[in-house]
Amino acid sequence: MKRDDLTHPDVQGNKWRKLKYNLEYAKAKNYTSILTFGGPMSNHIYSTAAAGKLFGLKTIGVIRGYAHLPLTPTLAFAKAQGMELHFLSKGEYENRFSESSIEQLMHAYGNFYAIPDGGSNAMAVKGVVEMMQEIDIDYDVCCVAMGTGGTTAGCIAGSNGKAVIGFSSLKGEGNLSIEVERLVHEYSILAETTYANNWTINKDYHFGGYGKTTVELLAFVQQFETEHNILLDPVYTSKMMFGLFDMIQNDYFARGSKILAIHTGGLQGWSKYEGTLSSPQ
Repeated sequence: MKRDDLTHPDVQGNKWRKLKYNLEYAKAKNYTSILTFGGPMSNHIYSTAAAGKLFGLKTIGVIRGYAHLPLTPTLAFAKAQGMELHFLSKGEYENRFSESSIEQLMHAYGNFYAIPDGGSNAMAVKGVVEMMQEIDIDYDVCCVAMGTGGTTAGCIAGSNGKAVIGFSSLKGEGNLSIEVERLVHEYSILAETTYANNWTINKDYHFGGYGKTTVELLAFVQQFETEHNILLDPVYTSKMMFGLFDMIQNDYFARGSKILAIHTGGLQGWSKYEGTLSSPQ
């Protein structure tokens, strides 16, 4: 397991990898504000707020849904880091990239550097490729959880042709395959390189969809922590590891296969489930 949950307490795992070059670019181009998008429990919103404070950048979070008090623990943390919260209804959020929506945001907040949902763009892929380059052990297949597809794209681009399986946390793949292809292609242009088309998306272990859990999944998380002293997050890596163990038990992989699993962090996600497990810290 690649323990990217250990990178930083607040700007953790794949979120740091995806933000790194975006933040460097924003600073180099003299932007003073970062604007990004996400839901009320978004790891990306949480990490962007913390990273903005560390980098000396103002942050604006465009949040899906209406403002409710009290704020979710994620949004309360983001606000405490100095992030300004801008709420959009579901319909407005679906049109957040329209010309009129961007004009309204620029009128409200001035000039800003925009980072998409989940931080997923070509520079995010570059950061995840850098993570893959840190891995100095041999492996046959890389397994990683999926949300917006940026981390999976980075694993594909950085795997040197080895197989990659992305485990979707969403109910239904939607346009994930198209998004992954787009991100890897954009990165390949940026890096002037090519990549092997040796990847698949597994849609069988979403446990009801994004942010959803079951008694079975939570029991697996607790047992995994007891046996390995590693806490998995409830939204992403827990589902990937459950799926990976299930596939191993069902002889999906050839005997002797070396499997690399990416722990992408996101442990702040437990704030929504406080008291569900006895041990998360």
